Amino acid sequence: MPNTAARNANASSTADAARRGPLATPAEVAAYLGVPVKTLYQWKYRAIGPNVHKVGRHLRYRWHEVDAWVTSQSAYDLAS
Repeated sequence: MPNTAARNANASSTADAARRGPLATPAEVAAYLGVPVKTLYQWKYRAIGPNVHKVGRHLRYRWHEVDAWVTSQSAYDLAS
């Protein structure tokens, strides 16, 4: 039988991803992070922000990469 426990553990993150869609615009990410869009462009230029991808001539972010970047920015262990 397949292991369904692993699938159920990620159910909430999967639901969030389905609700948000796989790719985000800079405006969506800026609203999510609470920063101006201009800050995202500065982070991209300095290579210090979340990973960004060019789709044609448009910039797009993958939500799971944005969430991973936010987690990596945590200065404190919030798990305890």
